[in-house]
Amino acid sequence: MDDMTTTQANPETTKGVIPYLDMGGRALEAAKFYEKAFGAKMIGHVPGQSAGRVAHCQIEINGGTLMMTDHADNVPPRDNMHLQIVAADAQERWDRAVKAGCEIVMPFEMQFWGDRWGMVRDPFGVQWAFNEATS
Repeated sequence: MDDMTTTQANPETTKGVIPYLDMGGRALEAAKFYEKAFGAKMIGHVPGQSAGRVAHCQIEINGGTLMMTDHADNVPPRDNMHLQIVAADAQERWDRAVKAGCEIVMPFEMQFWGDRWGMVRDPFGVQWAFNEATS
């Protein structure tokens, strides 16, 4: 991708459960948006068999990995899932995502459990939550 750097995957970012999304033909577009909105770094991608499609795409966000593909057509991610970023600078990350074009689902504010938390939906239908511990 023209404005994203391809790097070696950090073994520490591939531990645990890795979210893997089928972006229905928009994986590289999503990776570019995630760079702008969430500070993502492109790890790499493998072109699909059809022009403009991606067989596999891996990005790193906040020290973790997100993988995407374009296997199916027009398959939006389900609304009953979200990706969560836990960070000391969650307010800054929230502001950046909203400025980039994310729709607010739940305002970023103090929650009953004692943290500041909020949720947005990106232009690809993926919900992102931001959590900032206050203690």
